[in-house]
Amino acid sequence: MTSPTTRRASRTLVLASAVLALLFAFPAMYLVWRSFTTEADPFALLASRRTLEPLWRTLRLAFAVSVAASIMGSGLAWLTVRTDLRFGRFWRALLPIPLVFPTFIGAAAFIRTLNPGGLLNGLLDRVGWHDVPELRGFFGAWLVLTLFTYPYVFLPVAARLQRLPGSLEESARMLGDSSAQTFRRIVVPQIRSAIAAGTLLVFLYVISDFGAVQLMRYDTITRAIETNYLARPAVAFALSLVLLALAVVVVAAERQIGRGSIETPSARADRIVRYPLGRWGAPSLCIVAVVGALGVGAPLVSLGDWAADGLLRTARNGRPLALDRSQVTSAAWNTLESSVLAAFVAVAAVLPIAFLVARYRSRVGGISRGTVLATFALPGILIALSMRFFTLRAGLGADFLLDSKAVLIFAYVVRFGSLAMGITLVAVRAVPDRFHDVAATLGAHRFRRMRTVDLPLMAPSLFAALGLVLLSTMKELPISLILAPIGYHTLTTRIFGSFEDAFVAEAGIMAVVLVAMSAALSWLLVLRGADRR
Repeated sequence: MTSPTTRRASRTLVLASAVLALLFAFPAMYLVWRSFTTEADPFALLASRRTLEPLWRTLRLAFAVSVAASIMGSGLAWLTVRTDLRFGRFWRALLPIPLVFPTFIGAAAFIRTLNPGGLLNGLLDRVGWHDVPELRGFFGAWLVLTLFTYPYVFLPVAARLQRLPGSLEESARMLGDSSAQTFRRIVVPQIRSAIAAGTLLVFLYVISDFGAVQLMRYDTITRAIETNYLARPAVAFALSLVLLALAVVVVAAERQIGRGSIETPSARADRIVRYPLGRWGAPSLCIVAVVGALGVGAPLVSLGDWAADGLLRTARNGRPLALDRSQVTSAAWNTLESSVLAAFVAVAAVLPIAFLVARYRSRVGGISRGTVLATFALPGILIALSMRFFTLRAGLGADFLLDSKAVLIFAYVVRFGSLAMGITLVAVRAVPDRFHDVAATLGAHRFRRMRTVDLPLMAPSLFAALGLVLLSTMKELPISLILAPIGYHTLTTRIFGSFEDAFVAEAGIMAVVLVAMSAALSWLLVLRGADRR
């Protein structure tokens, strides 16, 4: 039997992988090229106040959110996994749910709830608290982004804690270490890499976020890019270079941490040491409950309140809604259509690269895989900016590309193709080589082996990859805002536009539809699929 390290791939597969890698890298390359071919001096723009001030605000917010999310996510993981906290299993299932909400919906929920006329503001006003601060600016952006990004730290740290062998901690306790000493000397060194990786992911998310900072009116780089990309393209390109450089630094740091991390056992530990909270049990339960209420309960209640208010108002012959059922249905269909298309194209695009990496010896495969994974660091607004200016200057192809659905789907695929890469590669590697050898012996040609052997065995994992890309695409805002064809509204653009125009009830109805669709598809494609796998 031929070893994967000695096989030679066909030229067609190598060429296809190289072309796909170039397509994934195209938005970043075009962005850099345009930055240095504009009439303005890019180095002068990089040192100007228009660039440095948004950069400082972005770094300030990213550091603050990262530190808060690191502390919150790690603490919650410890409390729910390694202590005798009441209802621990329930909290472990509830606390990751904020990832379902787009951050701009979370921001809208908090703004409307706390600001004058909001649900909580009205309740506080009835009990005599009239001076509720308006939730805007740095504090508002910090609060919302912390509450909706801490799961990026919570999930890897909780997974790591569940796999730590309890024998190490028991041995330390038998040698006389206290609980605090055991935690500091045994547990912290083994979860440090998970905390750092999750924190860097939060940092990367914050510097690329647009919706929450836009609604909170906090001028970060992404908001400055959106403001300037039509009026001052040179400034937008300079800001894009800064944001791209920041993302590259964060990804490089995460990869370095990954290389130096301790290998985690693949299975859950036989026994998990749980620490009694004692008199800290009630305060700890209150902290976890408050986080759950703010991160899950508050947005759900707010969205339900907005939607119910609009529907009841219409039923009582009050002011009619600014949208009808056909607009909601159309936006929901457009969201589902574009997300499904992007998911299938993304998986189809990374599949040849996964085959090349998993089954053949090829340097092109490694480079292509690295290129696709690197696009995870490319914020959506940069992809949208790159493709918008490319289509404006596409020459003979301008009529075909400008405001086309194809460009929108391409941008989605570049943005989220990296999510499908890892799972697809695992799926390809999971098919035993002997199955191909038997099929080839029986006379099955390459495409028949793909149809009868590979695809049936890879199907569950490929559906999981489809689900991740689909769910991420449904929540994407800047790409949809900038690249969607005229009249092609998705739920995210409808919700964002409605809230910006103060149509709160309309935004609530469509947000409920988006969250319901996300929850249903998460269960169908990811959670149910995980049980099947």
